[in-house]
Amino acid sequence: MPAETPLPLENELKTVKLATRRRSWRIAGDLPASFRYAAQGLGYAFSSQRNFRIHVVIGAVVFGLAVVLQLDLIRMAVLALTVTAVLVLELLNTAIEAVVDLAIGRRYHPLARIAKDCAAAAVLVAAISSLLIALFLLLPPLLLRLNF
Repeated sequence: MPAETPLPLENELKTVKLATRRRSWRIAGDLPASFRYAAQGLGYAFSSQRNFRIHVVIGAVVFGLAVVLQLDLIRMAVLALTVTAVLVLELLNTAIEAVVDLAIGRRYHPLARIAKDCAAAAVLVAAISSLLIALFLLLPPLLLRLNF
């Protein structure tokens, strides 16, 4: 008889695991909840990540200057894509840092350092290329406006 007692418990555990697995994909039950979670992520990044705030402010300045210089829609779209790319990579960098910290805690691990450094490098590369693109698109009309 002792061999039979684990079976009901095993079956119950399997049922619970199966029910949990079926619900696991339903983290956001509806579309508004998904948008709320995304907004919470943006809010977290804006409130806790200095570089994210810097990129948002620089992006707003770039768009303001583009409007003042009356750039055409194609150039505005290119600016929008480059600023968005930097912000998206900054969000991914924040997520990667959080996951690495969650996985290893306060311990040091060389692979964690590599993951964090590479994520930060991706943001840096995007920011530098975004700066170059902004200069290429904004500098000529700005110099014309300033009579240089």
